Amino acid sequence: MALLELNFYSQSLFSFTSVNVLLPELYSSSDCKEHVDTGAKLQTLYLLHGLNGDHTSWTRRSSIERYAGAYQLAVVMPAVSNSFYSDMAYGSPYFTFVTEELPHVMRYYFPLSDKREDNFVAGLSMGGYGAMKWALAKPETVGAAASLSGAVDIVGLVKSYPQEYAAQTKMIMGDREIEGSCNDLFHLAHEDVKKSVSLPKLIACCGTEDFLHEGNLHFKDKLEKLGIPLEYFEEPGVHEWDFWDRNIQRILSMLPLKKRIYKIEH
Repeated sequence: MALLELNFYSQSLFSFTSVNVLLPELYSSSDCKEHVDTGAKLQTLYLLHGLNGDHTSWTRRSSIERYAGAYQLAVVMPAVSNSFYSDMAYGSPYFTFVTEELPHVMRYYFPLSDKREDNFVAGLSMGGYGAMKWALAKPETVGAAASLSGAVDIVGLVKSYPQEYAAQTKMIMGDREIEGSCNDLFHLAHEDVKKSVSLPKLIACCGTEDFLHEGNLHFKDKLEKLGIPLEYFEEPGVHEWDFWDRNIQRILSMLPLKKRIYKIEH
């Protein structure tokens, strides 16, 4: 895999921003006899960091480069500060940036597919919330979404830890309520069902000792009651990188990935 850091000016953020990108190598073997068909656009995973993380989190703390390389999958990892992947009341429009501008910019610089079935999003903690928010708010743009220990019950999280998340809540929502807003995943899911929207494949996992475990069970139950399919699994674990590194491998195996096409030289 090739690892690139791209620094560019964002039109939606009105500032420069950084993104780490993993791209598959063009050759399938060291003797270069087999070449990947470069006319085929790459399937892409947008991989989102958690609170206090950035665009380097996944490459520094996990083996995502090795895991994605086995699937010849491009991986895009943006930096969004502590925005909770939202268009902030007092801050930048990070949801618009990640779901609209970022894919456009990435496809300008790299040979990435723009087809729904070739694009996926996943994330941990705050990023798990962001992944599900992307899937429920813009379901036509991704083929699958996965949350690892995600803050998927955002209303319950803020109620349970009001002091810890007071600053983020104020910056994101201002004086508005989260519940019933575009930042409430339960509200988005309810609206999708009401409109009979075709949703992408949804996957979620959480450690049974994680402080977000109860919220993940609430999310699972809510989607079940709405009739929305969710592939959910859990195992012993807390809110830490051992769990996320281990389970991103399982998530990748569950994505609807295509086999790469090779040309053989004679």
